[in-house]
Amino acid sequence: MADVTQPARRTILTLGATGAFGGALVLAGCAPSSPQSPSTTPAAPESSAPEVTNEPPAESTGPDEPATGDDVAALADVPVGGSIDATIDGGPALVAQPTAGQVVAFSAICTHQGCVVAAAGAEFHCPCHGSRFDAATGEVLNGPAIDPLSPIEVAVSGDRIVAAS
Repeated sequence: MADVTQPARRTILTLGATGAFGGALVLAGCAPSSPQSPSTTPAAPESSAPEVTNEPPAESTGPDEPATGDDVAALADVPVGGSIDATIDGGPALVAQPTAGQVVAFSAICTHQGCVVAAAGAEFHCPCHGSRFDAATGEVLNGPAIDPLSPIEVAVSGDRIVAAS
């Protein structure tokens, strides 16, 4: 028979301790630095949505008042109390009609991490992390987003919704 040497107890303990220490280092690298620290997730890519202010959305002009700007949608396409997905100035947008003839619009870029938010009736929903926004005001209904959606000025011109100039 061949002479096979058994590893010494010291060798086994050294290897076990080294493995446990290495595993602890790997796990420590996965944990956040503190529970209150902000996320270190890389910033969302720069939005292609139009530049807007954080002013409350301007109510639309009445259907009889002339308005100029890029055509967004037909007024009839936005149900009263509902919303639709749209494009304004080449960027994703959301348009809502909270009450008959009152039209508001918001950037569809989520204020949490930059995902595109979708129209869902009287709310807007972010598919990435579950944030929900009020379609009439753009305010956060449920996080993780903490900031409201950015308003975009729109107006009603005849039977069309147009971006305000």
